[in-house]
Amino acid sequence: MEKIRPKQGKPCLYIAYLSVAISLFSIAIAIILSEWFNIMNNALSDLGHAIMSPVAPIFNFGLGLGAALIIYVSALCIYQFSKLLSVVGFLTGFTLILVAVFDEIYGELHIKVSIAFFLSLALFLIAYAVYFKSYLPLPALGISIIAWILHLRYDMPRGAAIPELVSIFATLPFYIAVIKRFQER
Repeated sequence: MEKIRPKQGKPCLYIAYLSVAISLFSIAIAIILSEWFNIMNNALSDLGHAIMSPVAPIFNFGLGLGAALIIYVSALCIYQFSKLLSVVGFLTGFTLILVAVFDEIYGELHIKVSIAFFLSLALFLIAYAVYFKSYLPLPALGISIIAWILHLRYDMPRGAAIPELVSIFATLPFYIAVIKRFQER
């Protein structure tokens, strides 16, 4: 008699969507509640400054919870079919938690963990390309790199929020695609 294994794909997909929705929803709510925030002049992390931002609990808690769910999906779902993507996904979730925990009050440490997070997004796109032997994530990676070069080299835009969002939205479809592929297995 063949042992019937429950299909884990659907719960993993729902948790992956939830990890994204919680993070993005907390960012959106924090922006809406912050009259001072300007997407062209600020970094998203300005919303998480524990002293200067009254919406810091919303922003940081949302990032932390979304990141914990990314770690869950990476460790328990993605790991079953790709150790490479699992490790990179775990790294992405972990560095996002560090961004929430070590907010802008920590100065240089916050900058370092933020850089680590955005580099982990780039690494996820590269890992996806390698694992699935696909060139599809490379234009997304290129667009993210261009957004960061424009910001860092030419101060366009002044704040980091736009290149941050470009990097996040460039990676999201590939994160969800990994889970959908897992679901099909």
